[in-house]
Amino acid sequence: MKVSSTDFQNAVGKYLALLEQEPVIITKNGRSVAKLTSYTDPSDFLVNEAKGEYRARSQIRYEEYLDLVERSDQRYELIGGEIYLLSSPSFHHQVLVRDICVCLQSLLQDGPCQALTAPLDVRLYGWGTKFSEDPNVVQPDVVVICDPERVTDDGQYEGIPTLIAEVLSPTTRGRDLITKLELYRRSGIQEYWIVDPDEEAISQYSFDARREPRNIRIIKNGEMLESDVFEGLRLDTASLFMKRT
Repeated sequence: MKVSSTDFQNAVGKYLALLEQEPVIITKNGRSVAKLTSYTDPSDFLVNEAKGEYRARSQIRYEEYLDLVERSDQRYELIGGEIYLLSSPSFHHQVLVRDICVCLQSLLQDGPCQALTAPLDVRLYGWGTKFSEDPNVVQPDVVVICDPERVTDDGQYEGIPTLIAEVLSPTTRGRDLITKLELYRRSGIQEYWIVDPDEEAISQYSFDARREPRNIRIIKNGEMLESDVFEGLRLDTASLFMKRT
């Protein structure tokens, strides 16, 4: 809709109400001089787990998520139409992430797969057949990618990682244990490790071709974790947790 600046000044309330239906272009002396569009505050969709804020929200669009990311220096994840703010990890958290990645990469170096750490956007789409159907963006602590051809032109990965590992922290515990577990399962990830530094244990989930649980194990400190997906891939938990100081 185009309106003159005079009309806009005289009926600003009416045009603000119309923004929910279409943008308003303001003209002056016959020239378009401004465009007024509706605004959605991304914080209305932001989930802050540290403060225990869980309330019903409308789903945010992927374009709104991109707008927030482009205007902010913070890191965010988009899961099921909700935005999660990623807080800065602790030193001990990052030591575990590094050691897990180094172990995985050393065992995968002769094959096509690569182990990578955050920050790296991983675009998942749940049960959908393409990203636009169910857009989710996560930054796993450790991700194993075996299809590098799914890296997009803008340098992001849009595919189905083979294995993901998340290290629990106070601000991500609920998301890693519940929200991400379900997202990773329905997205077709074959194996998911949840590393608990406090309990010094790893919850190991593997899923079949129907995306249903195949095995669920709790690997305690001193036990050997053996991958269900990668033959011969073993993680020594005693060595892993011993490095915590």
